[in-house]
Amino acid sequence: MKKIRIFAFGGNEVAPVGMKDKDGKAINPDIAMQWQRTAETGKLVADIFEKHPQDRYVITHGNGPQVGNILMRAEMCRPELFPLPLDVCVADTQGAMSFMMAQLNNELNIRGIDNLLAGIVTQVVVDKDDPDFKHPSKYVGQSYNAEEAKQRQADGWTMKMYKKDASGNEIWRRVVPSPVPTDIVEIDAIEAMLEKGIVPITVGGGGIPVREVTPEIKDGKEIYTTNYGVKYVKPSKPGAKPLKMYTGVEAVIDKDLASALLGCMLMKRAKARGEEVEVSLTIFTGEDGAKLNYQKPDEKSLRVIKVSELEAIYNQVPPPFPAGSMGPKIKAVIEFIKNGGSVAYISKTELFEETLAGKAGTTVLP
Repeated sequence: MKKIRIFAFGGNEVAPVGMKDKDGKAINPDIAMQWQRTAETGKLVADIFEKHPQDRYVITHGNGPQVGNILMRAEMCRPELFPLPLDVCVADTQGAMSFMMAQLNNELNIRGIDNLLAGIVTQVVVDKDDPDFKHPSKYVGQSYNAEEAKQRQADGWTMKMYKKDASGNEIWRRVVPSPVPTDIVEIDAIEAMLEKGIVPITVGGGGIPVREVTPEIKDGKEIYTTNYGVKYVKPSKPGAKPLKMYTGVEAVIDKDLASALLGCMLMKRAKARGEEVEVSLTIFTGEDGAKLNYQKPDEKSLRVIKVSELEAIYNQVPPPFPAGSMGPKIKAVIEFIKNGGSVAYISKTELFEETLAGKAGTTVLP
């Protein structure tokens, strides 16, 4: 049976976190630092490839810090340079981060392992009626004071107060929709690469958010209008299904949910072809798995757990897993296993083998 492992890397696997200068100020890792950190991750991943040479792999990744940097550069260049929409920001990071992560090729070559990694600029479809478009809640980019926030709102942004500083001053940030992913446009390309033994780097940052375009039927023609007034026109045929046409949207997609969707699609499509395939999802993060009562005296690690048990814990009130960190990861592995996934893991990269043995990380079973 063909075995596919999806590895979803968090931002800490690409950009070092927690660094401070001599004055205690946080350091925003530059490209050299990110390159070094990615190379370190590559050594750990190459170890896994060596120990499991018969398996096929897919790599996905987050992009939160990188998109934040792009937005900050755009802000600093106002008004001389134009702002960048979020779909373009995600596309930019997919290309740059795939370039960095594909240096794993060098590590594999040194070890004599014949694997090739290649990035795919990947579009992920969302529903235009997703409720998050009406009530956006995902914070992105830098912080603003109240007056700056008013100006950004006048520019069309949705702003929310993030918190107050030590002096009681309001800190505002931009919020954008984070809709649920429903489809992956480049799924055929991903499968073609896997069939050739190439390791795809895909759905980076959750994927470039796009929605389907509903055509306007006028004067016997189908008119598809995408972003910035670009139109595509073809003769209309009565009873024919509309074409699959897409346009970008201002949103961000959770990379773990997109990775889970990818795994489910690979399984479903293989089954439709009559192929037997086993797909696992591993979410690499900065913690040794999921924990209850995190950082409290009664903290408890969840080592091996059935999906039904995990879902019952996840649905407790108040939520036991923070929405901004472990919560989305738990949701993703639940969705993955409930839709046919063989097993899911949450772990540190360096603890992968211990996690497979049930001695580290969190293992979620059907």
